[in-house]
Amino acid sequence: MTSNFEPYYAVIFTSKRTEGDNGYAEMSQLMNSLAKKQKGFIGVDSARNDIGITVSYWKNLEAIKNWKQQTDHLMAQKKGRTDWYSWYNVKICKVEREYEFGH
Repeated sequence: MTSNFEPYYAVIFTSKRTEGDNGYAEMSQLMNSLAKKQKGFIGVDSARNDIGITVSYWKNLEAIKNWKQQTDHLMAQKKGRTDWYSWYNVKICKVEREYEFGH
């Protein structure tokens, strides 16, 4: 059986929020909207309880680099460090295989 699967990249953003919204919800919606317009963007998954995890998917490392340098995203990164997060961690991983059950 032949598969047409092409490897891609995942950016895993794990974070702990500070108290209060401080404009976070609005900026989060804007970042999701902007990311979807970026060349090489594939999709995003997100969940938040005590720790938030957002995984965005990209065709290649160049697309990730371009997103990191996007002007509005740079502003959001700065606000994240000053207003929204007490801690965060970013991991960039190559996805070489995937599978799922149900849906």
